[in-house]
Formats: sequence, structure tokens, C-alpha cells
Amino acid sequence: MAGSYDIAGIELGDDSYTVEQSLVRSKYKAMDAAGNVVLRGKKKMLKMKEEFPFTDGDGTEVFTVKAGGIIDVAGNYVLSDAQTGEDLVILDNDYSLFQDTWKIRDARDESKIAEINSRGALVTVARHYLPFGGLIPHKYEITDLDGNHVGSIEGQFSLKDRYEVTIDDTSTVPKEPVVAAAMVIDAIQGH
Repeated sequence: MAGSYDIAGIELGDDSYTVEQSLVRSKYKAMDAAGNVVLRGKKKMLKMKEEFPFTDGDGTEVFTVKAGGIIDVAGNYVLSDAQTGEDLVILDNDYSLFQDTWKIRDARDESKIAEINSRGALVTVARHYLPFGGLIPHKYEITDLDGNHVGSIEGQFSLKDRYEVTIDDTSTVPKEPVVAAAMVIDAIQGH
């Protein structure tokens, strides 16, 4: 199952990645355990729709995420393989005041593959509404179809967003779209 979501241009073999946001613009990089940059992404606006092109460490475009709606904060984003042109997964946001939920769905039949949920209503509210709330590290849990723990996204106290994406068990979820989703979620929410 997980093999059908492979992104042609990248191979993510590690269980943990550090994702860091640039201080200047919505630019991101993901580093493997050895500190090598494996992905870079940036947010740009095109024709009133958000678009996030991602490249590998050498600058070759590997996938793109595009907003389904016009300037959608809560909505669908489609992750497409830049080399094959195939839509792989849909990132679907169910936003509420107390809980941030992202579903990762199959782009072909829209079946759910995994879910990424913010942990803790108070932290979610504080991040969104308190002065300097964006400095509070975010925490998300990644679960499979049955709600079983698969991994986590753990923010760190920092002026620029920096967090660890850890995948403990990839037997039921595809790793590449989940790591990509972690970067995209942060960029979409602009934290």
C-alpha cells in the first residue's frame, strides 16, 4: 500500500527529520539524521491560489502542493509528484478552535490514509490567540486509519519554527507524504 505513494524524486529512509523555517519568508528545509538537507519548500501565491513547490537537496523539484480552493485556510491541498505529474495525496483540514485535524487522503479514491491531530486544546488556543502565541511549540500526533499512533511532530522553542517529525511505524502509512504534510501544514497555517 505505502509503495503507491512514493514520490519519484526523493527517498526518505530515516525515521526522524528536523524541519526548519527560514526567518525571512515561508521557506522550509527538512534535514535527515545526519544533517543533510533532503527537502526544501517555499510558499508562493499564484493566480490567487497557494502553491508550495518542494525540491530535493540539489534543487530538483520533487513535488508540489496546491490549494484546492481560493485562499483557503481550511480546505484541501493536493500533493502532486513533480516528475510524474500524478496527484498522490490530498491534505484535508478540519479546523476548529480547540483541535487542528488534518486528514491525509488517497488522491484517487479519497480514502483516508492517516491523520495528523494537534495535541491539547489549551495549547492550540494559546498558539492562535495569545500575543507571541506562535512561539509556543506545536505538537501533533500522527495516527493511522484505526487511530493507532504512527508518529509525531514536536515543535521546539525557537524564533523560527523548528520541529522534529518522527515516524515510529510506517507499516500502514506512507512516510514521504506524511513528512511532506508536516512541512506543508506549518506553511499553510503560517506559524
